[in-house]
Amino acid sequence: MNAVRRAGRSDLEPAARRPHRDFLPLAPVSPAVIPDIGAVFGEYTYLASEVAFGTVAVGLLYRTGALVQAARTIAALYPIAYLWDWYTLHIGVFAIELRTGIDLLGIPIEEHIFMVVVPAFVLGLHETLRERERSEGSQTAGDRQ
Repeated sequence: MNAVRRAGRSDLEPAARRPHRDFLPLAPVSPAVIPDIGAVFGEYTYLASEVAFGTVAVGLLYRTGALVQAARTIAALYPIAYLWDWYTLHIGVFAIELRTGIDLLGIPIEEHIFMVVVPAFVLGLHETLRERERSEGSQTAGDRQ
């Protein structure tokens, strides 16, 4: 440790001894660059974004033939996600402003859709990458013969 200190490597010292550094984003984003879809969709903004990403997710799962497997995984995750979401909404961790106002089982309908879309998107992307690896692997194996 002394050799490290002599070399000027204070990044290995305990956090209490390091000077405080505030988090700074890599580059500031101007509000003019980010489109305001809330102005277009209003209370349906969250729902519209879920439909868009959900469509991509279903497309990926359909393309890879993984709809049934994804449905099973999502069904297993859903109760956990529901409890987590219900709890965090009720203790005030976050609030959803641009939503329809329709609640189901104590949480916004958009959150129920979110709990299906996010894992579906992740699984769709995973299956797409896995399919790509398989096809690249079979091409490499064919090249060796």
